[in-house]
Amino acid sequence: MASDPKPAPKLGSGRRKPRTLKQHLLRRMLVLIPASLLAILVMKMGWLDQAADKIQFDRLAWFDNTKLVEHLRVMVTHNGMTDVPAKCLVPILNGNDPPEATRIDFMERSSKGCPGKPGTFDRLFTIKVNRADRLLATDQGTPGRFHAMPQ
Repeated sequence: MASDPKPAPKLGSGRRKPRTLKQHLLRRMLVLIPASLLAILVMKMGWLDQAADKIQFDRLAWFDNTKLVEHLRVMVTHNGMTDVPAKCLVPILNGNDPPEATRIDFMERSSKGCPGKPGTFDRLFTIKVNRADRLLATDQGTPGRFHAMPQ
C-alpha cells in the first residue's frame, strides 16, 4: 500500500524556527545603537534642556530665583548670547534690587573643564528682570546700557 501523503500545514499555524543568539543580538543592536546616538544628539544639542525649561518655567516661576536663574542659563546658552558652556556660567543675583528691576550678573568660571585663563572670573553681561511684567533686558555688548533681550 502506498503511504498517505503528509497533510500540508495550515496557514498561520506553523511555528518559526527559533532565533539564534547571533540573530537576537543583531536585532537588539539595530535598535539600541541608533536610539543611543539619537539620545546623545538630543543631549548635546540642548533640546532636552529647552524642553524641560518650557515644561517647568511658568508664570509663577518668575518670582522663584532658582527657577528664574535656570531659565536664564538655558536662554543665554541657546540663543547665542554666549559660547560658554552652561556649567561654566555663574549667575550672581543682587538680592537688594526691587522686583521690577532685579539684576543678575553672569560671570564666566575659568577652572577645570571650563575655557579661559585658569583662576579668572570674568563678567560677561548683566540681565535686568522685571518680574511683574515678565520683561528681560541685557547689557551684552553695551556695558551699562540695557536693551531688550531676544527671547
